[in-house]
Amino acid sequence: MNGAKALIETLADSGIEFCIANPGTSEMHLVQALDSVPRMKSVLALFEGVCTGAADGIGRMTGKPAATLLHLGPGLANGIANLHNARRANSPMVNIVGNHPHYHIGFDAPLTSDIETLARNYSCWVKSCSTSDSLAQDGADAVSASLRSHGGSLGRISTLIPGADAAWGESPGPVKPNPLPARATVDEQAIVDIAELLGNGQSTAMLLEHHATTPAALEAAGRIAAKTGCRLLNGTFPARVDGGPGRVAVERLPYFPEQVLAETAGTRQLVLVGGAAPASFFAYQNVPGRLLPDGCAVSRLTAVEEDSVDALERLAERLGAEKEAAKRFERLEIPLPEGPLSTRNIIQAIAATMPEEAIVCTDSGGGNAAYPFCQNTAPNSWLSLTGGAIGQGGPVATGAALACPDRPVLALLGDGGAAYTNQSFWTQAREGLNVTSLIFANRTYNILNVEYTRLGIAETGEIAASLFDIGNPDIDWVAMAASFGVPGATADTAEELVTLLERSYREPGPFLIQANGEMQR
Repeated sequence: MNGAKALIETLADSGIEFCIANPGTSEMHLVQALDSVPRMKSVLALFEGVCTGAADGIGRMTGKPAATLLHLGPGLANGIANLHNARRANSPMVNIVGNHPHYHIGFDAPLTSDIETLARNYSCWVKSCSTSDSLAQDGADAVSASLRSHGGSLGRISTLIPGADAAWGESPGPVKPNPLPARATVDEQAIVDIAELLGNGQSTAMLLEHHATTPAALEAAGRIAAKTGCRLLNGTFPARVDGGPGRVAVERLPYFPEQVLAETAGTRQLVLVGGAAPASFFAYQNVPGRLLPDGCAVSRLTAVEEDSVDALERLAERLGAEKEAAKRFERLEIPLPEGPLSTRNIIQAIAATMPEEAIVCTDSGGGNAAYPFCQNTAPNSWLSLTGGAIGQGGPVATGAALACPDRPVLALLGDGGAAYTNQSFWTQAREGLNVTSLIFANRTYNILNVEYTRLGIAETGEIAASLFDIGNPDIDWVAMAASFGVPGATADTAEELVTLLERSYREPGPFLIQANGEMQR
């Protein structure tokens, strides 16, 4: 057995079910190993940003890492934008990045680069000195690192960079998986202190992030809110929140800093559960970067690496809230919209037609704005653009559909972001994935128009306008998707959009809808 096969068998034994790959010559022995271990599903993507985004979607929906297989430094570099989003989502992932044999690196061949320096920007664990003897154990250690929670925004992405000699060399064979790491628990004094704070009668909100957005954590938080009257908040772009009728009602913070400050005005205590205090997405002159209302004190129940479920359940018990009834989203009838398309009636169409247990992946302002309107329609899982690097929605939707083939997936994509990773459509077609891609086709980077105005610039000059405009020529999304093997159609009215959404949910496989309109964020 060579090192490559020992590695792949070890990864499969450690629970990795998917490898999203875009391999090259340096990875041929790893490809051969994937061929011999079919229990790990191998999926080809035409661009590495699709590989890393799809692995992110799998991680968010399963809690387990997927592997990527990337080709040297340029392959890793092509995947970095969605590695940034995955790191911010705290998604588990194991990257396998092929490299030259160690004896070949000194020749400075054309594809030689400092892969480790690239990897360290987005990895919690990196190893580039594997041998054929150590490669299997290195793989087991990479999985363990991706399952271990780390502090701050370090994330849970492991990157293994084996030289080709480690892959083709003789190996003693696969190794046993490492024990599963456990989250740290907070000490009892933290529970006592937050319980006392929640009982002091001041206006209090709990900001729930990462592990604190899991269903079990939200249930405990809902009981605490019912007992104490505190508000429950998510950040603007949580990695995953399960919402909809019957699930615990949580408010989501808006995007712009002045909106966040207005939404939280009057709050005297902010309790952080699994995350950090809210910060403005970008810096603006004369606007605070840390978004806390005047006079608001900040306390912490758990850090990102700690067990928020355990802490919230212990806090509920201490408060005597075990039997309290959490406030839940209610099901409401959403009327079907009419007339020419706008952001408003596109969102109404999405909400009115949403199928049960949909997974929604957003990569646009309009898509993110749809969230509150869809929480009274059908149970859903919502996967947001965590790191702000557009081009996430299509790849994450691809990964979510691979991980959950029995659930419908809806990707809400701006035409700008979708153009970054349109290769997703090809993988969706090849794998027969149930993904509906809705393109907000306003032919502009509209958020940049908004931000330009926020700088106080009254008129957009000719050059600036051209840099925000993605028309001339207009992208024909239906034709593009068809060339990748995905059927689609165009909607110009709300009635047409409703018909196409309902059709896409009925028919198996991927479908693209180009929604044309003068849409504002």
